[in-house]
Amino acid sequence: SRVAADREFYSVLRAIKASEEADGCLMMIDAQTGVEAQDRSILRLAQRRNEGVVILVNKWDLVDKETNTARDYEAELKKRIAPFNDIPVLFISVHDKQRIFKAVEEAMRVYENRNRKIKTSQLNEVMLEAIERYPPPSHRGRFVKIKYVTQLPTYYPAFAFCCNNPKHVKENYKHYLENQLRKQFDFSGVPIGIFFRQK
Repeated sequence: SRVAADREFYSVLRAIKASEEADGCLMMIDAQTGVEAQDRSILRLAQRRNEGVVILVNKWDLVDKETNTARDYEAELKKRIAPFNDIPVLFISVHDKQRIFKAVEEAMRVYENRNRKIKTSQLNEVMLEAIERYPPPSHRGRFVKIKYVTQLPTYYPAFAFCCNNPKHVKENYKHYLENQLRKQFDFSGVPIGIFFRQK
């Protein structure tokens, strides 16, 4: 409702409609203006729909560069889109046809990540070790014991952690488990669902 220009308004509507029909999104931002409020809104929409995302920073040819310009730009960009910032970022130039095919390759890699299935035995071996290394904190004297992990049969990566007190698992521990999954298995560009179930 706050978008003033008609052209931008209709481009946002088209982006939302395209997102509804997509498994993944190539989100293009202008290198000179960076991530704007509308970009973040579209990114959150893709995240809520559990779609894969690749960010393309266009007009990179117009940016004055030094040794670490791309690295610093990417770090600042990921800070602005946190907490979901495990997203591939490519610096492209549509005008110079720079890294255009790489963008398509990256989109296919994210699509594969979204469809990745982890064997239950491998999942438990890795995740139970991470849980043992850093167990869930107790809540009012009640200890949470996670006994088993399994991947759910969903269209995006989602995992059920079976435990004795699922209601007492705190949000920061949920983030820890997500980070461990991302560290051990390649889910770059894909939102992960984590659920706690009574066992």
